[in-house]
Amino acid sequence: MAAKKEKTVFECTSCSHREAKWLGRCPSCGEWNSLKEVAVHPGMDSPRGFGSHGRFSVPLDAINPEEGARFSSGLAEVDRVLGGGIMKGSSVLIGGEPGIGKSTLLLEIAAKAETGGRVLYISGEESAAQLRLRADRLGLKRKNMEVLCTGSLSEAIMALDRVKPGLFVVDSLQTLRAADAGAVPGTSNQVKYCALELADWAREHGSASFLVAHVTKDGLIAGPKAAEHTVDVVLLFEQSDSDVRFLRSVKNRFGSTDELGLFTMTESGLKELNDPSGIFLEFREAGPPPGTAVAASWEGSRAFLVEIQALTVPGKASLSRIYSERIEPARVARIAAVLEKHAKLGFSDQDIYVNVSGGIRLVEPGVDLALAAALYSARTGMPLPKACALFGELTLAGELRPVRRMPGRARAARAMGLNRVIGPADKGAEPGQRGSHANKQASEAGHGGANTSALPEDGWEEKLDLASAVTSLFLR
Repeated sequence: MAAKKEKTVFECTSCSHREAKWLGRCPSCGEWNSLKEVAVHPGMDSPRGFGSHGRFSVPLDAINPEEGARFSSGLAEVDRVLGGGIMKGSSVLIGGEPGIGKSTLLLEIAAKAETGGRVLYISGEESAAQLRLRADRLGLKRKNMEVLCTGSLSEAIMALDRVKPGLFVVDSLQTLRAADAGAVPGTSNQVKYCALELADWAREHGSASFLVAHVTKDGLIAGPKAAEHTVDVVLLFEQSDSDVRFLRSVKNRFGSTDELGLFTMTESGLKELNDPSGIFLEFREAGPPPGTAVAASWEGSRAFLVEIQALTVPGKASLSRIYSERIEPARVARIAAVLEKHAKLGFSDQDIYVNVSGGIRLVEPGVDLALAAALYSARTGMPLPKACALFGELTLAGELRPVRRMPGRARAARAMGLNRVIGPADKGAEPGQRGSHANKQASEAGHGGANTSALPEDGWEEKLDLASAVTSLFLR
């Protein structure tokens, strides 16, 4: 008796829309020649047959919360970014530039994670001997760690079913291929399909997974956004101009996306930076040069003191351009416009260059005042006072607004020897936390001339608006 012919449909590689017959153009997304023939197995939603048996709902009270407990990755900086540790059953997608250290980081996690079970490292880019040489060079040993070198998704799934690891790593998604998703690995359909299959396996078996993804030339994770929606956490591993590596979260279902993990690459692997408050500062005996200002930034649960550098030169053909990589150019343009309006400085005919020492990317609003001071100093040629730090959000009306964790920023600045801190008063804070007496003095002095009052133990100098906060710095 002849075997029954397998049913097939035509699926769009861009949007996953399905049609019973081939069409030149996808009716859903409009892409041309994007429909590919794929097999459909009766009663199955995936190659592993998850749809062959029924799903049953369960009462919320009957679910054991310990099934979603966390365990340590063995690296405090990774735990910080993940929100307190690795969640069981979670899937983490990590991307970064080639050679930045993604494989080194994940090999350390695989060797040090406190899973209490076995670990499987699936590699499609390196051989088993190469992984062993790297582990020996890093001094990593783990008895319950196994290695599988393959580019086949079905082989990876079979190995997962056999080993049943508490944690597994896939390096990388772009090297995996599934027969039902096409013949070429690395395509959008392959990345999305493989990410969904691996995330489903991890979720159903309570195993944590780390999936490595390549990035585009713009630094974004390659492949469809659907792959990022499939996983629970999306991490970006970035490198500064020095040896410092930044691990930040752009999506996290189990924690905050404000945390930042810091590492340095050494001969013995990645070294954690547990106290990075002053690594981005330049200490000068003669004081800061014109165009530099120290910003007290807050990332997650820590304060960072960074130096913002600005330079203004006459624009060519009277066209103003902004060159800024670590701070959004649109933000620089907004601060320059506020200075031009309220501080009477001309930036419309100037080329503006902005840099951040150490290569850290600044996104939080608390660095607005420091950026304004750096631009003011660069345009006028007057340096800021020595040992001075600034923080505060700047509005279009030239007003300064309080930002979060203001006492913590002030304490971090004092710990680094910056005994003069400029920022708006936190109107909602307790009088003891704000240093009410010193703030009253600063408020009175803020409308004219410089404020030279001493910094209170748990407070800061108060400046009410841009004119009094920035201009008075140079009228000393």
